[in-house]
Amino acid sequence: MQAESSWSFSEDDTLLGQIIRPLKRVGVYVPAGRPLIRRRFNECHPRPGCRSQEIAVCVPVPGGEINPYVMAAVRMLGVKEIYKIGGAQAVAAMAFGTKSIRKVDKIVGPGNIYVATAKKMVFGIVDIDMIAGPSEILIIADSSADAAFVAADMLSQAEHDELASAVLITDSRQLAEKVSHEIYTQLAGLKRHRIASASLEKFSAIVLTRNIPEAVRISNQIALSIWKS
Repeated sequence: MQAESSWSFSEDDTLLGQIIRPLKRVGVYVPAGRPLIRRRFNECHPRPGCRSQEIAVCVPVPGGEINPYVMAAVRMLGVKEIYKIGGAQAVAAMAFGTKSIRKVDKIVGPGNIYVATAKKMVFGIVDIDMIAGPSEILIIADSSADAAFVAADMLSQAEHDELASAVLITDSRQLAEKVSHEIYTQLAGLKRHRIASASLEKFSAIVLTRNIPEAVRISNQIALSIWKS
C-alpha cells in the first residue's frame, strides 16, 4: 500500500489540486457471519504517514464470543478498540457517538441489508466507503474451463447472502452439466449450505449460448441492467 501525495498547480489564475489528509478516526464494521479476514487486514492496516489514526472495530457476537480469527487479526494490527455490537445500531453508534463509543470520521466494512441501509442513512453525517449490495459473480467459460473451479467460484459468492447471485454463461453444454453437478457436490459440504442453496435457487443460473461472443453480449446486458437499477 502506497500513500498518496498532495499536489497542486496553477493555470490561468486558477489553483487546481488535491490535499491528502489522514482521517483522525475510522470505524470498521466486521460482519459476524463471514468476517473476511483478509479484507479486515486491508481496512485496519495503518496507512503510511497516518500514525495518529484511531481505528474502532464493531463486530456482532451472536454466540456471545468474538470470532477468534477477527481477534487475532485486529491484535496483530494493533487495534485497541473492539466493541461487541453489530447491525444498524453499530453503524449509528459510530456515526453519532455514544457514552462508550466515540464518533468516527468514516465507516468502512460490509454487512447485511440493514447495515448497508444504515450506512446510506448516515452518509453526510459521517463518510462511508460505499453502499454495497448483495454479492454477485458472472463467469464466462468455454469447454477448457475446470468445472470444479467454476463451481467453487460460484459458491464463493452464493454463500455470502440469500440475495447473492452466481451466473455461468458458457457455449459448452458439457461444461454446463459438469458445473451443475459440481455445484451440488460441493454444496453438500458447505457450512452455509442453507444460504447458498437459497441464492442458487432464486438468483443464480447457468446460461448456454451458441458461442462466446453471444456470452459476452449477454454479460454486457446483465451488467447494464444492474448499473441502471
